[in-house]
Amino acid sequence: MYCGSCMRDNTLVSALQRLGHEALLIPTYTPISTDEPDVSQPQVFFGGINVYLEQKFWLFRHTPKFLDRLLNSRRLLRWASRFAARTRYSELGELTVSMLQGLSGRQRKEVKRLVTWLREVAQPQIVVLTNALLSGILPALRNDLGVPTFVTLQGDDIFLDALPEMDRQRCFELIRLNCEGAHFICTSRYYADFMSVYLGLPRDRMHVVYPGLNLAGHGRNEPHESGSDWRPTIGYFARICPEKGFHNLVDAFIRLRAQAGAPRAKLKASGWLGENHKPFFAAQLQALRDAHLAADFEYVPCPTHTEKVRFLQSLDVLSVPTEYREPKGLYVLEAWANGVPVVQPRHGSFVELVESTGGGLLVTPGDPDDLALGLRRMLEDHELRRQCGRAGESAVRERFTAEVMARETLAVLSRYVGDTPVNHAPPAID
Repeated sequence: MYCGSCMRDNTLVSALQRLGHEALLIPTYTPISTDEPDVSQPQVFFGGINVYLEQKFWLFRHTPKFLDRLLNSRRLLRWASRFAARTRYSELGELTVSMLQGLSGRQRKEVKRLVTWLREVAQPQIVVLTNALLSGILPALRNDLGVPTFVTLQGDDIFLDALPEMDRQRCFELIRLNCEGAHFICTSRYYADFMSVYLGLPRDRMHVVYPGLNLAGHGRNEPHESGSDWRPTIGYFARICPEKGFHNLVDAFIRLRAQAGAPRAKLKASGWLGENHKPFFAAQLQALRDAHLAADFEYVPCPTHTEKVRFLQSLDVLSVPTEYREPKGLYVLEAWANGVPVVQPRHGSFVELVESTGGGLLVTPGDPDDLALGLRRMLEDHELRRQCGRAGESAVRERFTAEVMARETLAVLSRYVGDTPVNHAPPAID
């Protein structure tokens, strides 16, 4: 599985480094997962195996350093992460609360290790956490380092919403307490507004920096339509799971193909399919078989970066009709980077992305009939499709590049380090 937050963070730190800054990307829980060159530090802090064992067993809160290092090995953590993907968020309430308690929690040994490394090795001018669930380390950072701290908000609510109510409310309290004095970077205006209310944090401490892409390898393909035998392709590129709305697109596709005179479109999907979502995927395949459309569907396993670009360039329109309100929308930017327009639900970051660029159409969330109509309009109106694709590509190349994201991030961070330029090791802890 390629983690969208990992990809964004890796792209940002890589761009900061190209601009001449000593930016460090410090992985936590497991090594990061990205389809581009990994620029993260070799050491993994808060290794997932240690964190879990410390939560469950008293003995592992006092183990020697050599054993901790062994359990934090990248190879072992990558192996273990295959099984972690099957864990339900709802089962992690106590562990999440403990992590947010920092030095008062069961992972206090991990907090001390990271803070000591930052103080003695990295010596940063500023520290950026890439999600609020890591904020348990902020009080110790403030006491030991005394540097400005930031928290990136880019999907924390999806995890928190899945926790039991009592654990979730305790997490809210701890995040507010931990984040006193911290500032925030949000990936859209929508998400800044939403998270201010959701977590009970001041909106004026939230800064918006949109995600950006490393455009190497991306590029618009020639229009596909030619001749009477042309069959347009609707694409889906995201994790195969209910929250990303794969079933919504399958439902809309079936309705589209049932309409009189509708294009004989094909549906093509790519993205990580976890073991726990295989029954969900099988149900969607059965729905396509029941509609006699199984032959018009193709699933491409999670690709490399080159294969991802090839997949996107094979599409005529992309749609990822999420159930939740998306805070980033990286797959929208990736589609646009290859000249592919989108049809997305009118919620979350999709609204400001599409309305500010003209790169697609917005439809009613949770309405498969409206999604089918939006897809049909995009497929039948060749000029609209070309205009939206060009507009999206132009917007990405002007406003949503890795360099733009890096410069806007630096502009925010520089406000909080006095007169000293931010050019020395602002670590992002992922």
